[in-house]
Amino acid sequence: MNRAAGPSDGGASDAGARSGDDESARTGATPRRKTEHIRINLEEDVRAKGVSTGFARLRFIHAALPDLDFAAVNPAATFLGRPLRAPLLVSCMTGGVEQGLEINRRLARAAQALGCAMGVGSQRAAVENPVLARFYQVRDVAPDVLLLANLGAVQLNYGYGPDECRRVVDMIGADALALHLNPLQEALQPEGNVNFSGLLGKIARVCRVLDVPVVVKEVGWGISEPVARQLADAGVAAIDVGGAGGTSWSEVEAHRAPTTRRRRVSRTFAGWGIPTVDSLRAARRGAPHLPLIASGGLRDGIDAAKAVALGAGLAGYASPLLKAAAESEEAAHEALAALIEELRVAMFCVGAGDLAALTRAELVEDAPG
Repeated sequence: MNRAAGPSDGGASDAGARSGDDESARTGATPRRKTEHIRINLEEDVRAKGVSTGFARLRFIHAALPDLDFAAVNPAATFLGRPLRAPLLVSCMTGGVEQGLEINRRLARAAQALGCAMGVGSQRAAVENPVLARFYQVRDVAPDVLLLANLGAVQLNYGYGPDECRRVVDMIGADALALHLNPLQEALQPEGNVNFSGLLGKIARVCRVLDVPVVVKEVGWGISEPVARQLADAGVAAIDVGGAGGTSWSEVEAHRAPTTRRRRVSRTFAGWGIPTVDSLRAARRGAPHLPLIASGGLRDGIDAAKAVALGAGLAGYASPLLKAAAESEEAAHEALAALIEELRVAMFCVGAGDLAALTRAELVEDAPG
């Protein structure tokens, strides 16, 4: 196991931003973009509009006689061969800047203390500028967590390959690599990388040669059944569905848009995507034997319980934990601990003493109103 430690309007300005994005510009632009993303997520309303996760329409059948001692309810899990005290993932969020490091370290300490998994934000910035690697490193405060490195899969079409994937894994002593898919976000960014052609074969090659598992994740618009099937055939070790209904990165990019036109285009997609519940079900059909991560708009421990009942091995949280960690280390720990306690109470109230029993718990779906 790896343990190394507001311009004027017009299409011309948009095209110019893309065509002028040379290597030196990217090296400086990537950390700046990360800082903007943190600020916007903390200060602006970037929730999806017109689409919900689907969790609210699902209800457990309450067990008034659970035949359990609450003290014995145990949410322990195993994911990618690693034991966890709870099936929760601190989702890949940030890094590459000083504020991102502090947020990551606060979250890492909480994940270590509570036995959860964690991912860091895209490490492209540190590949471009190795000086930035320290902003992602959390192993010294979280030696035992299941830790995911992170790169945009589209970078495999922009000069990256297995060597860069190994570099980001080694950079933080990760146990697995998450390759994220974000075609909509890239299409909306002035500096976006938009060539997604031929990526599946390159993902498959990384899966073959990398010595850690490869997880593929969406960032908030969901994985369909055909895509899940393609990823399973490519050899990925797990899929994070990253469904719609939580943070909308089209809304985030609207706040960064350099022109009125691009703001309009970005906001048009505020309701785009596959709701998280629907994506989770679709991914299970498309990849019936792969471990799944449910992320995208989960807000409490009941959502985690529902996700596990639907077949997820982990439940991923981003926005609630980002906001807590930006406040303080104590707030980050409390937010994660509360999610675990809510999950345990939900398990108790459906008569599930462990996660295997939770997968057999009955969920009913409200008819559309």
